[in-house]
Amino acid sequence: MRSLSALAAELAPLEFLPMNGKDLAQVMEIENRVYSHPWTQGNFADSMKAGYSCWVAREGGALVGYMVLMPSLDETHLLNISVAAERQGRGYGARLLRFAMEVSRHGGAVTMLLEVRPSNAKALALYENYGFQVIGRRKGYYPAVEGREDALVLRRELGEIEA
Repeated sequence: MRSLSALAAELAPLEFLPMNGKDLAQVMEIENRVYSHPWTQGNFADSMKAGYSCWVAREGGALVGYMVLMPSLDETHLLNISVAAERQGRGYGARLLRFAMEVSRHGGAVTMLLEVRPSNAKALALYENYGFQVIGRRKGYYPAVEGREDALVLRRELGEIEA
């Protein structure tokens, strides 16, 4: 049985907006809290400048998450998807991922690719729940506290996207 807070989060309206320069300070607050090796503000600014599909999710005006998608012909590469630390575990990641897949589909993509750390069990479970399958491994892809960590490469066809 789901908790009432999980249900409330699922039912609360999320507003998805294109990311802009005014969002970057809040994006960086989240990024720096949720990652041991975060993106820089320049990474986000460069992504927007390059024309990538960059979005923020707001609830009642508060920034709760964001994503960066790199479209390429008929596929999209999910480069970054993050939820504020204090809001994790309440369904926001699933809502962001669903929106990312819908944005990609509407942009003409038929598949989505992403990389994830094998140690990120929660993210892996989310992606698998949405039909992503492991198609490869990139050795030493991510910086880690000690050395480097591999990345699992996941792929999903963007046909019907179920709730």
